[in-house]
Amino acid sequence: MRSVRETVTFLEMTSPDQIVPGRSGPAPIHLEEVGPDESSLLRDVYVRVAAAVGWAGRSVWPDQQWKDELSLPGVRAWLSRVHDEVAGILELEADPEGNVGIVIFGLLPEFLGKGFGGAFLTHATRLAWQMVSPSGTPTKRVWVQTSSRDHPHALPNYEKRGYRTFRSELR
Repeated sequence: MRSVRETVTFLEMTSPDQIVPGRSGPAPIHLEEVGPDESSLLRDVYVRVAAAVGWAGRSVWPDQQWKDELSLPGVRAWLSRVHDEVAGILELEADPEGNVGIVIFGLLPEFLGKGFGGAFLTHATRLAWQMVSPSGTPTKRVWVQTSSRDHPHALPNYEKRGYRTFRSELR
């Protein structure tokens, strides 16, 4: 069996002034921060997002592993909601040097391709710029990685929001 290769693209933003807001979606998106006690819900949302775009990663994590991850300093998570319905998931991780990674970002299948991605990413990026690292360092850089296996709109959405590629790898 031949394995399918993928291109992983790493993107960054080095100033909040670089954010190019996405257009409003067909309905407002609200982000609700969730903590370790909601690890089961986050896991369920992640599994649904992952299945739609072919991620493996954390789909096999038990709830306790999610809880442990969400308890780490600098790790914060949100659910995006549209009309009180869960629409997606976001996890940010701040390191001591002021780099914030968008570790998880995805919409549930029923929200894909409907105009929510740009607004959701705009909210996510603004939250990343507001984070403070565990050492108290303000955010200096926001970064994200995407794969050619992700949704086809992922890379263009990052670029339209102001992210710039700093590295690509063929895996």
